[in-house]
Amino acid sequence: MFYVYILKCSDGTYYTGQTDDLDRRIAEHQSGAFEGYTHDRRPVELMWHETFQTRTDALEREAQVKDWSRKKKEGLFRGDWSTISTAASSRRADLDKLDAARTERDGAEGALPPVIVLVRPQLGQNIGKAARAMLNFGLVEMRLVAPRDGWPNPEAGPAASGADQVLRDATVYETVADAVADCAHVYATTVRKRGITKPVVTPEAAAQAIRAEPGRSAILFGPERSGLETDDVALARTILTVPINPEFGSLNLAQAVILVAYEWSKGQALASPPTVDLGQPALHEELEGMIGQLDDMLEAARFFFPPERAATSRRTLRTLLTKAGWTSQEVRTMRGVLSALDGAKRRR
Repeated sequence: MFYVYILKCSDGTYYTGQTDDLDRRIAEHQSGAFEGYTHDRRPVELMWHETFQTRTDALEREAQVKDWSRKKKEGLFRGDWSTISTAASSRRADLDKLDAARTERDGAEGALPPVIVLVRPQLGQNIGKAARAMLNFGLVEMRLVAPRDGWPNPEAGPAASGADQVLRDATVYETVADAVADCAHVYATTVRKRGITKPVVTPEAAAQAIRAEPGRSAILFGPERSGLETDDVALARTILTVPINPEFGSLNLAQAVILVAYEWSKGQALASPPTVDLGQPALHEELEGMIGQLDDMLEAARFFFPPERAATSRRTLRTLLTKAGWTSQEVRTMRGVLSALDGAKRRR
């Protein structure tokens, strides 16, 4: 297990860290054996900690919580979801803008985004991670059917990593039928064979259908331990599944949500990595100049030996140098490198 923890120092400030042995690390902080921020701020008091299965998850959580405001951290200590959510108001304003843009876009295009329905979810952390996956790809409407630990759940907020809007607006229903009552198209996610005859589609095909069909669509995700029950699947019109390793077909809840949300996002106007201007492609005469310069240097270095292999060697080099798709700037740079090498050799 890996731990993320927050200590209160003697000067009233907070320290956030992660470790694979919480008791030992706290003892090191208290004794001064742990160099750094807490060394001159002892004694320290453990205010909060959370456990993770992998160090990667712990490091990610540490980085997130470390940037939280004092008010938000203290809300976390108390399990006060309202305070945590309120402290994120500036980020929520940005998310509200995204939601408004999404609504305007959907109205223009006529395609309503799908509702994500989590059926009997067990852990607040998993609900939060699912919310994060949704918002990554522009989905904001989450519905919960009989969450095991009730709602709201204080463990969901931290795991959502800023997807507070999705959690704030999540609605709770007693049954799956109630949760999808206003939806014309219902998809049930499962990788198990069942005794139900229904159309089976991939996330990509489902996303295309949702964009093309009028009315709301809902996508059902089952509880972490067992997935959707047969009665849940029976309520859906279509089964949604993915090609998966038959020897290891278990996806966690957030993974399943992100697969579906990503396919939906392909047809949406979400942000993409900026296009980088690669520069003008090199003219052929520029490439010939570079190749000729290199050829002269190799000739002087007696590279083309034996002479009967010279033509083949030159052809191979030309093929190599014309394959790369050089820009004009890259050719100029390479010729500068060759000139520098040639000059250094002549000065010896």
